Amino acid sequence: MKVGRSLGCLMVVALAAAAAGGAALGQAATTIPKDALVQPEALHRELQANPHAALILQVGSRMMFDQDHIPGAEYAGAGSRPEGLQALRMRVGGLPRSKAIVLYCGCCPWDKCPNVAPAWQLLHGMGFTQVRVLYIAQNFGTDWVARGYSAERTQ
Repeated sequence: MKVGRSLGCLMVVALAAAAAGGAALGQAATTIPKDALVQPEALHRELQANPHAALILQVGSRMMFDQDHIPGAEYAGAGSRPEGLQALRMRVGGLPRSKAIVLYCGCCPWDKCPNVAPAWQLLHGMGFTQVRVLYIAQNFGTDWVARGYSAERTQ
């Protein structure tokens, strides 16, 4: 009986990983390499100079995105969910692998965020070479909006 349950659990994990395209669900944001991170102030400056330099994708909750997001950003699905990763895969599938992409979430403190690492891993695994992740230490409200950086609501 225990063997049957263990095999069942393994099958569920395997199916979730397959649905996620091999990305590791539940992986911590702290596993993203430091050289793949961009600080809020630096991204804000980049966007001021050229708002279309990179594709900005929010990979957290839809509700958060609708409340406030970086102008021009697109909602790409929650990176912690297989269906979110599938939506992300579909959004970027036809893009050149050299396309500049910035991922962000902002749901919670960085070391607790369940969304950015699976999304980064998925894009990295798909061969994208210019993927960065916005480092949000506390949350989007504190680390972006409260600093006076541009934000917009979904219409």
